[in-house]
Amino acid sequence: MAAGSRTVTVRPQDPGSASLDLARRVLRIEAEAVEALADRLDHRFDAALGLLLECRGRVIATGMGKSGIIARKLAATLSSTGTASYFIHPAEAVHGDLGAIQPSDVVVGLSQSGETPEILRLIETIRRLGARLIALTGAPASTLGEAADATLDCGVRSEACPLNLAPTASTTAALALGDALAMALLVGKGFREEDFAHLHPGGQLGKRLLRVDRLMHTGTDLPTVTPSEPTAAVVDTMSAGGFGMACVIDTAGRVAGIITDGDLRRHLAGASSLAGRRARDLMTPDPVTIAPGALAVEALNRMESRRITSLIVVDDDRRPLGLVHLHDLWRTELF
Repeated sequence: MAAGSRTVTVRPQDPGSASLDLARRVLRIEAEAVEALADRLDHRFDAALGLLLECRGRVIATGMGKSGIIARKLAATLSSTGTASYFIHPAEAVHGDLGAIQPSDVVVGLSQSGETPEILRLIETIRRLGARLIALTGAPASTLGEAADATLDCGVRSEACPLNLAPTASTTAALALGDALAMALLVGKGFREEDFAHLHPGGQLGKRLLRVDRLMHTGTDLPTVTPSEPTAAVVDTMSAGGFGMACVIDTAGRVAGIITDGDLRRHLAGASSLAGRRARDLMTPDPVTIAPGALAVEALNRMESRRITSLIVVDDDRRPLGLVHLHDLWRTELF
């Protein structure tokens, strides 16, 4: 122990202590503030959503102080769900960063009072450029609320702060309303699980949402043979492919079967020679396949349940599109 240091003992709080009572009060006030938003939603929410759906530029979120922190979160959420978005500091904007705002953009301004000077100074530029403005404010009749193309009311009866001063319930309400707007936009734009995976390639969730068509081997990498090819040609194709299998394709271009190393061993065990045999004699008909839009985790589950190492990727007509191997799934670190 360093000289002069002392051990601090943290004792469990009495369930009825003042600090726990205060913590519960804070949580209840903030929960009630969020719940109250749902009852106030109306056509103004649809108007704001319409502006975002029609946006051909970027969505720019802005706010001062704690509202600025919430604006950063909104921009991050929009960006991660398929809408190009970023945060601009309103004070920096009037000192050169206004060039980041373009006529095709939509600006989302957050201000609990609706009278934040730094935000109000942006209105003239937004109007001059022709960009659209959405306000998230606790005062819809404020200068910001009246100037916006769409105004969302995120007002609260009181802050959770015992002094009713520190932004607490108000920032929670603004955060929740921003999330509601972002999620409605996500659905409106048809954003899908695989789109989320493409934007989150480094995260575990993104990996689990990765689609088979992003992993499969295609073209000449897919080892294929015809039903009439002799055993020697089949073995050569399997050896060149390196997957321990060959896909048997019929004259219509559809998957007729699969030949694996295991199939060859089983035939060798029951016959003195493979001479004279053709691919059709060796193959397992109607092999397990998977669609290109299936998730990688589904491919993994299918392989594990069938105890196989390869899946042929096919279209709706069972025409081969590619091959996904167990090693490809290992590289995603799904397991």
